[in-house]
Order: sequence, then structure tokens, then C-alpha cells
Amino acid sequence: MGRTPIFTGMNWKNLPIFYVMGEPLNAENALSLDFTEANGSLREVDLSDTAAFDGFVFQQLHSAGKTYGYGGYLEKRDIYRRSEVFATSQEDFRNIHLGIDIWVAAGSPIFAPLDGKVHSFQDNVGFGNYGPTIILEHQVEGKIFYSLYGHLRRENLQSLELGQVLRAGEEFCQVGPYPENGDWPPHLHFQLIWDLDGNWGDYPGVAAEKDLDYYRQNCPDPAPLIGYF
Repeated sequence: MGRTPIFTGMNWKNLPIFYVMGEPLNAENALSLDFTEANGSLREVDLSDTAAFDGFVFQQLHSAGKTYGYGGYLEKRDIYRRSEVFATSQEDFRNIHLGIDIWVAAGSPIFAPLDGKVHSFQDNVGFGNYGPTIILEHQVEGKIFYSLYGHLRRENLQSLELGQVLRAGEEFCQVGPYPENGDWPPHLHFQLIWDLDGNWGDYPGVAAEKDLDYYRQNCPDPAPLIGYF
């Protein structure tokens, strides 16, 4: 599946970007993780057991000597069979990931990648859901877009205000622990969105294949904002 340019008609290399994790992810500190059916080792893990899933993820990082695991943009994933959140029906089963996941220790700081303001936030509770989620609104060259941060610490929502201004490089949340982060191994779900379609504090992070054409255009590749591109 092809990648969508981060900003159609804009040169993102000229934008005042601050990397979301405070440093660029690269071959020295990050490992690409595969959660597709092609990764046969996933079948050996009880994905409904978050502790077992956590061990599977972080053992790979420790063995490789990496701080971060990353990946997942437009990846057709096998891991969503762990939760009914994604399986409303066979036709509508959502398994195409629309953002990038950054797997890292709980408590790791997250920074605003660009100037913006707090659009909305809420705790999207439920096994396999986002848990605490924040959406920022940005405006660049007259164009408005949004960035979403899922699987955070619950206490991050207590200090925010709607419309609160954030500057690029400002820490505003941290990676949450399970089970409060939606009961996932600790990671940040990071996604860019052109049109929120009326959503507030939430937006689909996974799409059904039948809807992919729309979501591919509405959710551009956020890779440049993590430094790995």
C-alpha cells in the first residue's frame, strides 16, 4: 500500500518540526515491528493476555538493544483479533492501521511536533480502545489539520484545557501503562487527520479495507514527525 504525502502541496522539510518523542527515531534506537499475518510468531502469543503481549513486544526491543519499536502505517494487522472493538462484522472488520505506533516504556514523554492548540480530549475506555486520548489542532500555510495521541496516562487529561496553546517541543503528555491505556503494551498511537468528521476526543485509528480509499487520503503518513522517513 502506498504512502500519502504528509502535507499535499506543502514542503514539510521547511516546517519547524520537533520530533514527537523528543529525538528522531532511526536505525540506532528503533526497531521496525511487524504485526501482519506474515509474522508467524504472533500466533504463538495470547494477544488477549496483555502481559504476554507486552512481553512479546519488549523482548524484541531488548534483544535488539533498541529503545523504540515503530511502524504500522497502512499495515494490515493480525493483532486486532484480540478485541471486539474492531470486529463489528466480517465486512466491517477493521484491521488497517491509520497511524504510526511507537512502542516504548510507559511514562516516556511526548512532545508537540508543531505549534498548535488542544482541540479535544477524553478517556476512550474499553479493552483494546485508545484509553486516554488527546487531539491537537494545527494550522500551517493556512491549512488546518489535526494530530491524535492515543494510549496515554489518565492523569494527562486532568491538566489540559480546551484551546490551550502548545508550542512545538512542549511536553504535554506521556505514554500510558496498561490497563489504563486501553489495555495495550505501552505505546503511542500517533496519527494525522485532515477532517475529524465531527469526532471529539476520538477518531478511528483502524479502518476496514472497504473504507481504505477515504482514510488513506484523510490520514496522511506521519513518519516525518517521528524522524524516521
